[in-house]
Amino acid sequence: MGLPQQSVELEKANFLEKVFKLSERGTNTKTEILAGLTTFMTVSYIIFVNPLILSEAGIPKEAALAATIFSTVFCTLLMALWANFPVVVGPGMGLNAFFTYTVVIGQGLSWQTGLGAVFISGVCFFILSVTGVREKLVDGVPKTLKSAIGVGIGLFVAFIGLKNAGIIVANEANYVGLGSITSTGPLLAIIGLVISAILMALRVKGALIISIIITAIISMIMGFSPIPHSMTEVASLSIPTISETFMQMDIKGAIAYGIISVIFSFTIVELFDSLATLISLSKKANLVDANGKIPNLNRALTADAIGTMVSAMFGSTALNTYVENATGIAEGGRTGLKAFVVAILFLLGLLFAPLINIIPSVATAPTLIIIGALMLSEIKNIDFEDFTNVVPAFLTIIMMPLTYSIAEGLAFGFISYTLLKLVTGKRKELHWIMYFVSIAFIINFIMLSH
Repeated sequence: MGLPQQSVELEKANFLEKVFKLSERGTNTKTEILAGLTTFMTVSYIIFVNPLILSEAGIPKEAALAATIFSTVFCTLLMALWANFPVVVGPGMGLNAFFTYTVVIGQGLSWQTGLGAVFISGVCFFILSVTGVREKLVDGVPKTLKSAIGVGIGLFVAFIGLKNAGIIVANEANYVGLGSITSTGPLLAIIGLVISAILMALRVKGALIISIIITAIISMIMGFSPIPHSMTEVASLSIPTISETFMQMDIKGAIAYGIISVIFSFTIVELFDSLATLISLSKKANLVDANGKIPNLNRALTADAIGTMVSAMFGSTALNTYVENATGIAEGGRTGLKAFVVAILFLLGLLFAPLINIIPSVATAPTLIIIGALMLSEIKNIDFEDFTNVVPAFLTIIMMPLTYSIAEGLAFGFISYTLLKLVTGKRKELHWIMYFVSIAFIINFIMLSH
């Protein structure tokens, strides 16, 4: 009996070796599975955070949860099996907020039209990736603006978290003000924020998802949210579907509305964020060859673009490569097997779909605030010595939260950078992409004003 069992295990090992090239990358099955479990713990918060944000745009909550999981699983499997990359790709924090609060609520569009814009950006993203233009475009944008975009999105996400928590509220006298922080909702969010910060400081794996669960439990104890009375309210074999959102994107509506800045915003953020993150993670995983090239990088970028189109088809927003992948890489994850494990765990997350109805927004709001804090680290890469860099960076960062729009922040940043460099005699520092994007944003401003 021992020999047949040994033979089966050998066949499995050979299959995994052939698909994921484990020994070539100096890893093994056990290490990859552990890395996958670690990564899942750090990114699983999106299962609850993303649907809650999308539901405010009018997307049915359970369908949004299913779309979040299916789009994450689809693109992560592409990364695992086609590109052999140890990364998880899912709906981007910041892009989901931009979709809901700027595109749908802010501009008064339907969520179907918003998904149409996401799909179009995915098509643009795909074309730029397969033609190899993507990397050249990214090289054309100055490092200062790239960093400012990350910081600005972080502030935007944190601002939304503070608003959802009731910590920041509308104020007629000065636009925004401090909410009643002793009220149950804001108080719960503050408790959740403290828990999240402590767990993150202690480097606890799964800190964000753990803090969401603990805050939700405290919320039930305080009577702020309902207590589940049966196991079916926590986990169920009745799997949520995407039937209400599948192929509902309104591409014609997005084109007819002329939302150039929206499509630009989705595309630009996907261009910079995903590429920069993929390169950074590849270096951490020692995937750079002797010539400084990253094997299968083009496949990874293409998979990312395909994933965004599929995400729109499923009913979710644009995808990003999560920086939290670094936790699994730190555990030794080097191949697509790590990503494959995470994809399977996300599928199992469908069983816990009922939890979406009992986890309040004040439990997920602290996660958005923490993510915003983490994105602030990019500010160290901004050149504060040159004033022609400082002003555009500042406008990019400050205008995103103040206008409640990533697009507006990008527009102010790109246009001011181009103008300042031109009038101060620093034209040589401008790549043609800066002219192109700046003009596009100006045209969009003129179109919207009419």
